[in-house]
Amino acid sequence: MSVREEKVKKLVREGYAKVAKRQSCCGGVETSEKIGYTKEELKSVPEGAVLGLGCGNPVALASLKEGETVVDLGSGGGLDCFIASKKVGEKGNVIGVDMTPEMVDKARENLRKGKQKNVEFRLGEIENLPVADNTADIIISNCVINLSPDKKRVFEEAFRVLKPGGRMMISDIVLLKELPEAIKRNAEAYISCVSGAIKKDRYIRLIENAGFQKVKVVEEAHFAIDEILSDPDARAVMKENKIATEDAKGFFDKIASIRVSGTKPK
Repeated sequence: MSVREEKVKKLVREGYAKVAKRQSCCGGVETSEKIGYTKEELKSVPEGAVLGLGCGNPVALASLKEGETVVDLGSGGGLDCFIASKKVGEKGNVIGVDMTPEMVDKARENLRKGKQKNVEFRLGEIENLPVADNTADIIISNCVINLSPDKKRVFEEAFRVLKPGGRMMISDIVLLKELPEAIKRNAEAYISCVSGAIKKDRYIRLIENAGFQKVKVVEEAHFAIDEILSDPDARAVMKENKIATEDAKGFFDKIASIRVSGTKPK
């Protein structure tokens, strides 16, 4: 692993360790509703699981079935794992993987509160998943892969742990145009899912190169500039880089949130 990759991982761990110690992030429930979670889903999980992170609701599009095994890449406080656990039922299993010890501790604390018996959380990197080959029926992930400095490896690992015929449904941030170098270099921007993002066509190509078939963008959403400008993380990035509001409007036109699906050949 390169020095840069080590530095990025250190920044992400530190950033999400701080988030784990807070009660909520970016508005918590309100933010989660905006990106696709229903009030019923949010009420059904332990309160500490709703951190307001993510850029979509991958479980909503995953078509989960009873008895399936789900692996969540970058499980955070466990929100998607808890929602998935209800859909796969007692005969199913959900494995959440996160590389931030504080997040895993928080997720396990939430698990004790919720008492789901079909969920577990493992400490590990999504580039080196602590999951055996051919384990999962489905891989999900929510705005995490963009944070990895080695996305190629992430998709290869996802492919490895999927059963033949298994599928992947992920929500993530991609670029429609290249970002300014000042943003790419900014640590806060990286942690807030911006500067780690890559061009959409390259993102899709990495998934296909890992062996996935039927890869397609199921949904694509563009950001409302007014909502972004009211987000404290976005304002912090703008202030750090001395970006004027008018310049920011052009900047955020370069970013999109997508839901991507793919399958592992039988």
